[in-house]
Amino acid sequence: MKKIVALLIAAGVSMTAFAAPESFTSDENHTFSSFSYSHFGYSTQQSRFNSTKAKVTIDRAAKTGSVEATIDTKSVDTGSKLFDQHIQGEDFLDTAKYPTATFKSTKVNFKGDVPSTIDGNLTLKGVTKPVTLTVTHFQCMDHPMAKKLACGANATATIKRTEFNAGKYAPHVGDDVTLTFAIEALKD
Repeated sequence: MKKIVALLIAAGVSMTAFAAPESFTSDENHTFSSFSYSHFGYSTQQSRFNSTKAKVTIDRAAKTGSVEATIDTKSVDTGSKLFDQHIQGEDFLDTAKYPTATFKSTKVNFKGDVPSTIDGNLTLKGVTKPVTLTVTHFQCMDHPMAKKLACGANATATIKRTEFNAGKYAPHVGDDVTLTFAIEALKD
């Protein structure tokens, strides 16, 4: 009997040590990316992209994961159709040539049981630079309506737009751009 208990305990430990990663796909109705910047020092302008898609893999037991996100830059929403066209122009996002921006993680860092930062590469306007996202909120639980596991997070980073060939009017229009991501994703 002692051998059976020992085998069961060992099997339980082994199963915990080899927990499988879980994959999630973003919910397009609850996943958005936004950006803000200083406009001549008068105000902080806030805009968003209406279409952001992401795939997330997380192994909470092993404290590892990955994130791949694609932003449709043509979905920029400043609140003004005229300004949307301006931001999509060659001086800024040049969406005719670069219709998407992407983020691909290289490492997900944990603090305790939750992701705290995500290192990765942001590609914007054909330029790829390393960026670290700071996770400000993270939650996984059964979704009450979808009846399956869901995870959500908020994360932020600051980039310099001049480093991505989008620096027209800098420094009067702020070079520092704060990127903010809100994602909700359902288990595949």
